[in-house]
Amino acid sequence: MSEVDLARSFYSLVRFPLITEKAVTDVEAKSKVTLIVDQGATKGKIKRVIEDYFEVGVLKVNSLITPKGNKKAVITLKSKDDALKVAIALGVI
Repeated sequence: MSEVDLARSFYSLVRFPLITEKAVTDVEAKSKVTLIVDQGATKGKIKRVIEDYFEVGVLKVNSLITPKGNKKAVITLKSKDDALKVAIALGVI
């Protein structure tokens, strides 16, 4: 997949990173990044896009619908360094 295709798939799937005190603490303590994603995004798509776009390893993806109707994805990465790399690239930290 080309860089342009990766960027398109990433930005069509991910709406914005969730920046709360808990989300920032999870990056540092639990290697987790929290994103608001498209309603139609599946766990598999989210995992694939994050792995390809940031070149990191994803262990698991949990998703839920917030009370506001947004879909939130909590992505657990393989290492703390991977979580920091993604968080810095997204502007969370």
